[in-house]
Amino acid sequence: MPPGKRPLAVVTGANRGLGREVCRQLAAAGYEVILTGRDPAQGAAAAAELAQQGLAVLFRPLDVTDDASVAGLADDLARTGATVDVLVNNAAIALKGFNADVARRTIDTNFYGAARVTDALLPRSAAGARVVMVSSGLGQLTAVAPALRRQFADAKLTTAGLFALVEKFVADVGQGRHGLEGWPSSAYNVSKVALNALTRLLVPTLKKRGLLVNAVCPGWVRTDMGGSGASRSVEEGARSIVWAATLAADGPTGGFFRDGSRLAW
Repeated sequence: MPPGKRPLAVVTGANRGLGREVCRQLAAAGYEVILTGRDPAQGAAAAAELAQQGLAVLFRPLDVTDDASVAGLADDLARTGATVDVLVNNAAIALKGFNADVARRTIDTNFYGAARVTDALLPRSAAGARVVMVSSGLGQLTAVAPALRRQFADAKLTTAGLFALVEKFVADVGQGRHGLEGWPSSAYNVSKVALNALTRLLVPTLKKRGLLVNAVCPGWVRTDMGGSGASRSVEEGARSIVWAATLAADGPTGGFFRDGSRLAW
């Protein structure tokens, strides 16, 4: 990093809650942060509030479900010659109800969104960058039946195979047979199981460039998604994510963590 230049972090789904607090903590640690989100008004307001605190935070609109939106962010970085030192894939939804539409929308945001952004920003990532997948304990393999656990955990699983598994879940929900196939009645849980699997699959590609990639469970956090009865503050949850975002060069990769401690897949 040239003298005086701040490392750059990109955080998705950061209009509020956990993502916004991750931006604050990273900026306080000396990063220049690009706060992204789908809502331009909310995102700009969040970034402006952090900037007023003397923090280097800028807003860029980003819809992780939209190829053109993701490509636009990558193009903006390329035009300015910026390289990404930290990518936090935080954008996620937890919808009410359960049907094929809910399954599709949840998977598109929580799983494909992270895959899409990581793929698009990889060419703009610095050697030794950190990639953090914000996951959940609800995404542990115990969320699915044993036969599916074996498929998700298979050492020979490919990205194409993982995508096929995820598409099978959506199809099974639409056909009303997801329970018979061993899936839970929770698209959120399945999206995080798949995100954890993606984390493992990315290791060989990212390791060649010295990038570390890990999944992090922030715990049950008091956000709009977690609710007011959650056991953890936003600050506590964000610290888990920031830990993975600021790992030393010899830090772990391809793991699942909470508070810096490894969790079982």
